[in-house]
Amino acid sequence: MNATRIPIERISAGSVVDIAYGRIRGLIEEGDLEPSARLRQGDLAEALGISRTSVREALHRLSAEELVEFKTNRGFFVASFKLGAVLERLELRQVLEPGIARLAAARRTDAHLQDLQEIVDGQFSAATPRLAHDLSRTFHMRLAATTGNEQFGKVLESLWSLDIGRRLLARRSTTPGWQAHDASEHRGILRAVSDRDGDLAAARMEQHLAATYHHWEEQARAERDAVESLENAAVSTRDGGGS
Repeated sequence: MNATRIPIERISAGSVVDIAYGRIRGLIEEGDLEPSARLRQGDLAEALGISRTSVREALHRLSAEELVEFKTNRGFFVASFKLGAVLERLELRQVLEPGIARLAAARRTDAHLQDLQEIVDGQFSAATPRLAHDLSRTFHMRLAATTGNEQFGKVLESLWSLDIGRRLLARRSTTPGWQAHDASEHRGILRAVSDRDGDLAAARMEQHLAATYHHWEEQARAERDAVESLENAAVSTRDGGGS
């Protein structure tokens, strides 16, 4: 009697690495693994039930994407978050996106408006901060697509990668009311686009991004002050110890 063949795809070594990569990346994006946290290969291999080799390959992939840092003789660590780079990207978006909003107001169709309205409605009712963030990003991407110029979307995609946005979310979600406030500002932009008022759409987008820039600028300043305070304390301790 012939054995029955089970129609199932075998798990390859590459598939295991992909799974490990996805799991570890998810922990970083959700903020469960904080910046500078050490990633011990043995602990991860045991938790995932896979080999250290597979974990190491996954970590190297994450390192190539700058989500993980490898330090010689020390191992792998969650990459430190650089708010300076975030501010640079936001500054560029402040130049780019008001123009996108203006063009969208001139070129939008009823189908575009319906799509954008559904996104904004989804933001207000989003059950989780992560979903609210993803919808917020989608609003900006779809607005860029409304211009009919796909190059805008490509540039915006490079400036607001999903993983970076989700890592920022882990910090922004501590701000009360951010989700409703973000959705309200999007609704205002959409109304101007719907009315074909390009100047108003551009102005509201500029205000929207300026508020976001201001928020992260304050966060960056607080981080710099904290580092400076620690450095001054270390100098004081060293000087006091040598007296």
